[in-house]
Amino acid sequence: MSEPTTAPPRLTPQAALATEAERELTLTRRLLERVPTDKFDYQPHPKSMKLGTLASHMANLVSFLEISLKGPVTDMAAGHFPPSPTDTDEVLRRFDVNGENLRKALNDVDDAQFWEMWSMQRGEQTIMAMPRIMVARVMVLNHLIHHRGQMSVYLRLLDIPVPAIYGSSADEAPQR
Repeated sequence: MSEPTTAPPRLTPQAALATEAERELTLTRRLLERVPTDKFDYQPHPKSMKLGTLASHMANLVSFLEISLKGPVTDMAAGHFPPSPTDTDEVLRRFDVNGENLRKALNDVDDAQFWEMWSMQRGEQTIMAMPRIMVARVMVLNHLIHHRGQMSVYLRLLDIPVPAIYGSSADEAPQR
């Protein structure tokens, strides 16, 4: 007679997002490490962001969950971000600080807070409103993945080796 099996413990949204964020932060940092300071002004098209602006944006957007947990409304007119970094080391420092703050926010948030609404405004104009769980998913992780794809194209066009992200790249095998 076989022993009864128990179902594996259910992963909470907080635990699932924390695990996923850890992986995405690691992959993103590997990409940001390859951004050369002397190419910050590079843009593949006049409508594209400059490479330095894109790197800075990626370093900053990781802070959106933490920002959303400070209250039900964030007014972007209040200026939540310091000036853009001027070199790769500064981008990495900002990314590391914001990444650590994201880890802490994901560790400290409870399920009830995840389902509370948050709004981004500019003055009286509401730009977006969503539950904080969607801030973590859409504004942080999906947004970061989107811009990481852009950055990998920028690096390829600059003939800078692109790291393995979800499997091998043309330049390297995945790290284990």
